[in-house]
Amino acid sequence: MNAQADGGVAAVNRALTALLAFGDAPNGLMLAQVSEATGLNMSTLLRLFESLENFRFIKRMPDGRYVLGPAAFHLGIMYRESFQLREHAVPVLQRLSDETGETAAYYVREGDQRVCLFRFHAQRAVRTNLREGDRFPLDVGAAGRVLLTFSGTRGGDYDKVAEQGYAVSIGERDPESAAIACPVFGVGRLLNGTISLGVPRYRFNKKVLGDYLPRVQAAASELTHMLGGDLPAFATAPSQAATYSALND
Repeated sequence: MNAQADGGVAAVNRALTALLAFGDAPNGLMLAQVSEATGLNMSTLLRLFESLENFRFIKRMPDGRYVLGPAAFHLGIMYRESFQLREHAVPVLQRLSDETGETAAYYVREGDQRVCLFRFHAQRAVRTNLREGDRFPLDVGAAGRVLLTFSGTRGGDYDKVAEQGYAVSIGERDPESAAIACPVFGVGRLLNGTISLGVPRYRFNKKVLGDYLPRVQAAASELTHMLGGDLPAFATAPSQAATYSALND
């Protein structure tokens, strides 16, 4: 964790860096552990912690451990109550659709189905038709494969999706459609959903895949960042041409 964040006020950057160190330590940390995690020396941390304790963002326990205080919990509750996924997801989908001229959608898992929460249609005469609230089986299509993979399903194609961080389908759910899907994660790298780009099959080819895949990946990364998550370190993906060829064998 880097205490030397660019921009802003240095003291505030250091204080926030110290607070973020507690994200993976539900039982608290000793001062030396915070120093090791942040690169801040202990005398600096003591001064920061004095202010943070005054505002109840941390609390010092009798055994010397520091834990997050009630002010941090209160802010978390306020964030949860004010957060509206639609406000964040729809602009990302709209931009992806505008860039590609295709239908962008956001799916979540509900039991053994995937549900379209949001979608943005392209302004083309021929497009992938989809409505918010539509439900589809999880085991068919790129979006379903992503949701299954990052919910823990392994073996066969799921291992490949887990390694490369995306899925492509051609003619699975609809024989006239293709799709590219990437996972979106929330806090704690928990799967939140998947962004999917639907493309009519007749105009889906290696060149289109090579152009659209990085755009879908960028959109999923942007929304993951908005949700407070971070992406796993995916392995280097196979070439788009190889992926396309494998799907058409």
